Amino acid sequence: DAQKANKALAVLRGWQCKPRYLCDFQCQPIDAYYFNRQRDLRTAKDLLFSQGLNPLESDVKPSDRFLMERFIRGSVAVTATETVSDFPHLIANPHLSTADYSPCFRLLSIDIETAMEGLSLFSIAAYAVEKIDDNEQVIEKVFMVSIDAVSEGVDCYENEKELLVAFLAWLKEIDPDIIIGWNVINFDLWFLQRLCEKHRIPFTIGRDGVAHWRLLDDEGQRRACTIAGRVVLDGIELLKAAAYQFDNFSLNTVAGEVLGQSKLIEGDQRGEKIKELFLSDKKTLAAYNLHDCRLVWDIVEQLKLVDFAIARSRLTGLPLDRTGGSVASFDFRYLPLLHRQGFVAPNGHLQDEIEHSPGGFVMDSMPGIYEHVLVLDFKSLYPSIIRSFNIDPMSMAVGEHKSLNQDELVPGFKGAWFAKKHSILPDLIAELWRSRDVAKSKNDQPLSHAIKIIMNSFYGVLGSGGCRFFDVRLASSITLRGHQIIQQTAAYIESHPVAGQDCKVIYGDTDSVFVWLKNNESDETAIQLGKQLAQQLNRWWTKRLDNEYDVRSALEIEFETHFEKFLMPTIRGSDQGSKKRYAGVINKHGRSELIFKGLENVRTDWTLLAREFQKEVYRRVFFNEPYHAYIIETVIQLRAGEWDEQLVYRKRLRRKLSDYQRNIPPHVQAARKAQLAGADVRRGDWAEYVITMTGAEPITQRHSRLDYQHYIDRQLAPAVDSILYFLNESFEQIIDQQLSMF
Repeated sequence: DAQKANKALAVLRGWQCKPRYLCDFQCQPIDAYYFNRQRDLRTAKDLLFSQGLNPLESDVKPSDRFLMERFIRGSVAVTATETVSDFPHLIANPHLSTADYSPCFRLLSIDIETAMEGLSLFSIAAYAVEKIDDNEQVIEKVFMVSIDAVSEGVDCYENEKELLVAFLAWLKEIDPDIIIGWNVINFDLWFLQRLCEKHRIPFTIGRDGVAHWRLLDDEGQRRACTIAGRVVLDGIELLKAAAYQFDNFSLNTVAGEVLGQSKLIEGDQRGEKIKELFLSDKKTLAAYNLHDCRLVWDIVEQLKLVDFAIARSRLTGLPLDRTGGSVASFDFRYLPLLHRQGFVAPNGHLQDEIEHSPGGFVMDSMPGIYEHVLVLDFKSLYPSIIRSFNIDPMSMAVGEHKSLNQDELVPGFKGAWFAKKHSILPDLIAELWRSRDVAKSKNDQPLSHAIKIIMNSFYGVLGSGGCRFFDVRLASSITLRGHQIIQQTAAYIESHPVAGQDCKVIYGDTDSVFVWLKNNESDETAIQLGKQLAQQLNRWWTKRLDNEYDVRSALEIEFETHFEKFLMPTIRGSDQGSKKRYAGVINKHGRSELIFKGLENVRTDWTLLAREFQKEVYRRVFFNEPYHAYIIETVIQLRAGEWDEQLVYRKRLRRKLSDYQRNIPPHVQAARKAQLAGADVRRGDWAEYVITMTGAEPITQRHSRLDYQHYIDRQLAPAVDSILYFLNESFEQIIDQQLSMF
């Protein structure tokens, strides 16, 4: 298409076309186009697409290409021979190259307190701990609007404007590299930005100039903030990037689970309490403000979140504050290696319609209560499949368009064939795997965690329509191979008894199989059989892949868990076994521990009472303790109002309230009532409500009596019927027996 492209670009200046020893994924030669200005590059891209052409890799930013082609990720070595000036330090024509450097950043945690409505600032708090030699220096600072002195460490100012000017000057003096906080970008910094505009003060929070903002959604609720010379890291986004999971990501919830601490002011009326403190007890407000800063700091330190962000940046090449970005991370690692193999990436992400690949395999379960169930888990199954079967975008292109012998190919699914000797991704994963083993041996948990997340993201990237390498054959060759492996593993287990032990696979899910030892009698024997079975399976898979495909197996199955007692429930209202839902008892460090997966006990949209009720009934059943009296007593106490505080539902608003038009769910009904009462309700907020005799009501505006029968029928009964079913009982029968006595 070069002639057609040259003709289309004739209207532009400052470009040239050069042939390169590269080809596309159809193994046809390509030409490269060079532009003097980035603006012309963008114009040329749009022009070529408008002419029906398909310019490859035209969306890659030149700055990213410069870095990735030099394998510069996170840290960089700058070499120069000519210095232009010492201050500012300018050097001419430096040489940039990759480097092995891990920085030690200066952090500062900030938090603001404001009025519930309008742009009214009460205070700004800052906290940091700096290590100087072997000593620690703690920075605790509060800037507050107050005419009178408050307490030591609190600087008082007559108005917001003076406070802002002082805070920005102090920040420049302290000069942190990274600012951390909780929802710090979309709330704290955005509030301060608007406040600076109100008072006509430049928001000079960076080392050089003001902050630059861009919207991340159409509703103007999510923003990104770029600050020259500094990075802003939000605690919530860091936790999500590191794959941490909590009931919710409020600071109080996370601090409770990670630190065993809580905010100094809790509850639904927190905004009103803060305003009251500002008017009557500024000293307590300052302590509250500073405590929140300290909680954020301690969470980030405890979980090593900044170390994780540094490790991720050094692995992917993405900036520290770039959360998500799996596709971009893949490009950064894969594209330079692809070019060195003589190929240019396709534009798979520009397809109008995509065919989705199948998900992970989930086996039909055998419902029941069991003793001695083993869980065998494939270690990083999808990365292992990629390595074992040479699944790779380039190897599929070579397998499809170059004439290779059958013994030079590995079969995939949906018509895919992969060349054995032409691949990038399997070696890339093997390299990361080795790096993770080294990180583990050095107890470098942040690096190990970052590598694991990146490796496991590769399948998701290849199955994403936003990936330039997207091809349903690629992702399907991973997932469908996973289906095959789990099914064949289950068949092998059932046809090859271990040490004479009869085994039955009662469930399988993506990368795990659940094996019931039918006639086992002791925990020690079960654990030994689990280890023995894992070794036997690994030997079998190694031999099978060598014989059938002439490839080296990277599959590794591990004995993960021994359940002393195990429940696989039925789908509610049927005899069919459920999926992704089970419970059991394991022995952890000599103590019995209950494990719940997918059941009401671990679902945040169920009430706390139902969750605790289920946990206790299951415990009593598993340990052969009486449970009838407990069930009846809980119902009596519920009707008496003793559990009212544990009857609150929590559910997130996934859309704007106005978008809900039909079949309005209870949490939306409650949120609308809260909005009518003056609450600021937005998409993404959590709706907290109760069910009353007049329907759903927000807990902040409850006017009617609670509907206790609703909670009995919709919360308590389904929470325990899943286990009572196997005891030939039901919640209703137990309650009716009690009523029949009177």
